[in-house]
Amino acid sequence: MADEDSFRSIEDHAQTFKRLRDEHAREVTEDYVEMIADLIDQDGEARAVALAERFGVTPATVNNTVKRLERDGYVTSKPYRAIFLTDDGRALAEMCKERHRLVCDFLMAIGVDRDVAEADAEGIEHHVSEATLSVFRAFVEKQGD
Repeated sequence: MADEDSFRSIEDHAQTFKRLRDEHAREVTEDYVEMIADLIDQDGEARAVALAERFGVTPATVNNTVKRLERDGYVTSKPYRAIFLTDDGRALAEMCKERHRLVCDFLMAIGVDRDVAEADAEGIEHHVSEATLSVFRAFVEKQGD
C-alpha cells in the first residue's frame, strides 16, 4: 500500500504537468494573436491559410486553434473569411510584441547577435516572469543612458 507521501508526489507531478499544459496553451494563444496582428498590419487581413504557412501546420490545426481563440474571446471569424482580433486579442498581441522586443533588446544589450536574439526571444518571451522583465527593462534603459 502506498503511503501518503507517494500520493502527494503523484499529485505534485499531475499539477506540474497541468501547469505545463496550461503554459503551452497560453504560448500557442500568444503566438497566434501576435501573428494574426502581424498579418492584419502587413496584409490588411489574416487568413487561416496564411497562418498555416507561417506556423508550418495544417489548416485543420489552425481552424481548431482559431475556434479556441474565438471561444476565449481573442478573435472573430467566419468560415472562408478573414480572422479579426477582438479588443482583448489586440491588447494581448501588443503585450506580446512589447515583451518580445524587450527580451530581444536585453539579449542584444548583453552581446547576443540580432538574429540569435530574435530567435531566442521567441522562446524566452513566453516563460519569463514579470519580475525578470522588470530587471531586463532596467538593464536596457541603463544601457541607453
